[in-house]
Amino acid sequence: MTKVLMHVQTAYHGDLLRAGKVYEIDEVIAKRWIASKIASKAEEKNQTDSE
Repeated sequence: MTKVLMHVQTAYHGDLLRAGKVYEIDEVIAKRWIASKIASKAEEKNQTDSE
């Protein structure tokens, strides 16, 4: 699974994926969407509540 940042709104497995949000999807689909500029790979961030 790969996290992607959506650039457009699309439907995926019956769910609505909105532009500007990050979703975790299958790696094969993610590569296809990134190549088509539908999405880009999301930045991995280590989030902590103490900062």
